[in-house]
Amino acid sequence: MAYDSNNVFAKILRGEIPCKKVHEDEYTLAFHDIAPQAPVHVLVIPKGAYTSMDDFTAQASDAEIAGLFRAVTKVAEMVGVKDDGWRLLSNIGANGGQEVPHLHVHIFGGRRLGRMVPKE
Repeated sequence: MAYDSNNVFAKILRGEIPCKKVHEDEYTLAFHDIAPQAPVHVLVIPKGAYTSMDDFTAQASDAEIAGLFRAVTKVAEMVGVKDDGWRLLSNIGANGGQEVPHLHVHIFGGRRLGRMVPKE
């Protein structure tokens, strides 16, 4: 998947589309999802132009990688789910359900989320 500089997250990063910001630092921006799937549903994105986790871990600097994961934990604490349990999800590629070609991780919480994959 090629990076599209006109994807919705790139536009949010450029300030062309507003967002309900939760956190911003040198490496990341976190904001509430516009179509939440749980009481808490926040997206955390790197500021760099990375299409997916595969691209990010192959191309990003160590500081960017550490910055993303530190931001995820900080945001979980900021939105009040860190102590109750929460889910972190990143869809990768078409078969993984990725819709926007900019790496993003979802933080879900605020209720019991249940299993993602049924027990066999």
